[in-house]
Amino acid sequence: MKITLRTEPRAEALITEAQQGCTIEDLLDRFRGQLAYPVYAARLDNRVVRLDTRLEGDCEVVFLDMRDFSAKTAYQNSIIAIYLKACKDLMPDAEILIENPLNRGIYTSIKTSQRIGIIRSERIERQMRRICEADLPMSEITDEFDFVVPRTSYIKTFDVKSYRRGAVIRIPDDTHPAGLDSYYNDKLLYKAFSLEKRWTEKTGISRISDLNKAIEDGSIDEIIQLSEALHENNITDLAERITKEGKRIVLIAGPSSSGKTTFAHRLCTQLWVEGTKPLYLGTDDYFLDRDKIPFGPDGTQNFENLDALDLDLFNEQMNALIEGREVDLPRFDFKSGKQVFGERIVKPLPNQPIVIEGIHALNEKLTERIPESEKFRIYISPLTQLRIDDHHRIFITDVRKLRRIVRDAEKRGWDAKKTMESWPKVRQGEYINIFPYSNNADAVFNTAHVYELAALRHHAMPLLEAIGSDDEYYAEAQRLISLLKLVDELRDDSCIPGNSILREFIGGSTVTK
Repeated sequence: MKITLRTEPRAEALITEAQQGCTIEDLLDRFRGQLAYPVYAARLDNRVVRLDTRLEGDCEVVFLDMRDFSAKTAYQNSIIAIYLKACKDLMPDAEILIENPLNRGIYTSIKTSQRIGIIRSERIERQMRRICEADLPMSEITDEFDFVVPRTSYIKTFDVKSYRRGAVIRIPDDTHPAGLDSYYNDKLLYKAFSLEKRWTEKTGISRISDLNKAIEDGSIDEIIQLSEALHENNITDLAERITKEGKRIVLIAGPSSSGKTTFAHRLCTQLWVEGTKPLYLGTDDYFLDRDKIPFGPDGTQNFENLDALDLDLFNEQMNALIEGREVDLPRFDFKSGKQVFGERIVKPLPNQPIVIEGIHALNEKLTERIPESEKFRIYISPLTQLRIDDHHRIFITDVRKLRRIVRDAEKRGWDAKKTMESWPKVRQGEYINIFPYSNNADAVFNTAHVYELAALRHHAMPLLEAIGSDDEYYAEAQRLISLLKLVDELRDDSCIPGNSILREFIGGSTVTK
């Protein structure tokens, strides 16, 4: 057979030959010395497949490492299967729930009659390593996870740390494809996930099957109202806290498609209810004139870099507003690439809060000359706790990607392919500018709605189905389609209020334009 081979998605194509019936793993063995990182999955003629897939004719094969979401999924499914086997070996009566991302890993809760202190994470990790070193076929470990690596010996890089009522499994990711990122204790995120879990348990919607039942029996309207009421209640609590603590500078940041704009405007409304109409600002208006923005090593200007902002002007004006002085706020003209003044001259009201939304809002360097006592930082993200079953969770990244695909089509006229093309750069920017500073937050706001996949399905499915089988993004589109097919469609979304965060993505928002 003639094989057109790429050792990674953007690599130059190589032409090689192989025996009919060989596996992709056989092909991989011949090229391991040419790989930048370990490979855990492959793309076969634009379909993502396992490495033990047999080749039956001329084809194109692309090796996928941890920088690709499908490879990461294969690794994660495999490590979870090995973890569950190790826990079963050590704690036969244990109930394990694969929960959510946490502390740069995967948080799992453990319910067992034994004291958790007896079965320490070190013992679980040692048992996992024994299983990996045994080089067992994954079929001997589990039949629960279809998309896995061929054998346990593929899994080498991980650790397990005890945490609260369970453990955190850490594995490589797209920013650290060959090793582990540094560990940190994200207490605020744990609290936010715990609150969301209690909320989903109260509504009885913790699994996709529960959501589908609510759609089928007509109780979904009530679930939507409850979910929206929870958001409103949490926004009210934040506004009351900000007012009570006398904070003047409110800073909001979160990854792409978190709903920052809608959240910021709703918070402003609630702060107004608490006493004083807030002043809303976006950090984009503080871009330096385009000819002053530094060039990076690749010869391009990076507008997502903190150095692209006029930090001196920003800090000077924020302090002036705190002191009650009149300020000429800039507007950045993206056509001319220059700051424009004279259009927004403001003099703040006494104790007026200033709400600032931007990707660098939680970075201390943005506000380093503003008194710490004046600042209140909020990190927002859709922290969904809806799951498929006890061992299969829904990726937060997938929720955000679906939101963005739908919004890009609604607001920009983009097709799903264009959004997918831009996604790696978006993710890279998040890892540099947002995630490292999430622990600086004073509060976390969860923008997820338990019903939103059902609402997104109607909008996202046609966009994903438009990507043909000859397209390099076909496999990713099919993966997202498979997720959406698990959820019944919410055909009538008229009960979703106009100020819902979800309206920022599906259209019909009364808050954003």
